[in-house]
Parts: sequence; structure tokens; C-alpha cells
Amino acid sequence: MMDFLDFFLHLDKYLEQFFIDYQTLSYFIICLILFCETGLVVTPFLPGDSLLFAVGATIAKIGVLNVWVAIPLMLFSVILGDNVNYFLGNKLGKRLFETQHPLLKRLLKKEYLTRTEAFYAKHGGKTVVMARFVPIVRTFAPFVAGLGAMNYQKYIGYCLGGGTLWVVSLTLLGYFFGKTEFVSKHFEAVILGVIVISLLPPLVQVLVERVRTTKTSS
Repeated sequence: MMDFLDFFLHLDKYLEQFFIDYQTLSYFIICLILFCETGLVVTPFLPGDSLLFAVGATIAKIGVLNVWVAIPLMLFSVILGDNVNYFLGNKLGKRLFETQHPLLKRLLKKEYLTRTEAFYAKHGGKTVVMARFVPIVRTFAPFVAGLGAMNYQKYIGYCLGGGTLWVVSLTLLGYFFGKTEFVSKHFEAVILGVIVISLLPPLVQVLVERVRTTKTSS
């Protein structure tokens, strides 16, 4: 657990050496991580927001890879992951969460599914976009959409829009600010700040909905 936390908080250091060691192969590994984080309900713990920011920052700092190549590749990976996740939910659905297999029961926590279903019930189709910036919910939103919350024609539009906003904004944020002295010295705090900031839009939306509901009922 501590090793994973250290990796998460010091992604810039790990990525620097990784990019130097693996060069072009780094694109594939990064894309694979993003695909798994968005496409497989058993891997919601993988880095998402922090990885995108760190990739942009590391490219700006050491210049081994090209950010304008990385962005479309990463975007393709998360869109592909979301679609795989959607069709897993559509074809397998709740059977996965009703399994008695000990490993799957440990990985597929029903509270994650319940939390995402509640998110859908409150926000509808906007969930696909908003969930991009909410860890755990981001991984389960496509699965729940496929489970029956949304038809595919409606889903794919939100999927493309949300994926583009998420990948482009966080990667370029890292790219343009990553090589500054402040970010280099305080990368852990910046990563945590990025996550907090990314959570603000859905939190604001929740507060607005709550105020609106209160006014309507009063």
C-alpha cells in the first residue's frame, strides 16, 4: 500500500526514468494503464487524473516524448476503455457483482456500483462527463450506463465529449505548468490539488441541485 502511495505521489520521478528507459514504448504502457483504469471495473485504483497531469509535466520537463502524439493516443485509449466497459455492463451486468468467486467479490465492491447508480439517478446523462473527474465513479459510470442507465446512441456523445475534456485539459495543464520550479518542488501537493480541483465541478453541481430541490419543495 505504501509503495503504491509513493508511486502515486511521485509519478513525475517514476515517469522521467520510465520515459528515458523505454522511449516510444512508453506511449503504449501509458495507454494500457488508462485503458484498464477506464475499461475494467476491477482496476478503479489505477491512476487517472494524476497520470494525465504527470505525463504532460514529464514531457515538458525532459522532452523525450511528444505531447501532441500522446494526447490523441491517450484519448483513443480512454474512449476504447469506456466502450469496452459499457458493453461489459450491457452483456454481463449484475451477474459480475453477484458472483461468489472470492477474488472478484473482493475487487467488485457493491458500494461502488450503488454509488454510481445514485450518481446516475441524480445527474442523468451528464454523469458520463462529470464522472471523468471523480475517481471510482469514473471507472463504474460506463459499466452502469451499459447496465441499462443509458442507450448507446446517447452514451457515445457524452463519452466522446467527456473523454476529450478530461484528457486534453489535464495533460495540457501538466504540460504548460509541469516544468515550473514550484510544480517540480511540490509535485505531491500539486497532484492532490489537481484531484481536488477536478472534483469541484461535480460538487458544485450537487450543491446547485440540492439548493434547487430545496426551493422547489419549500
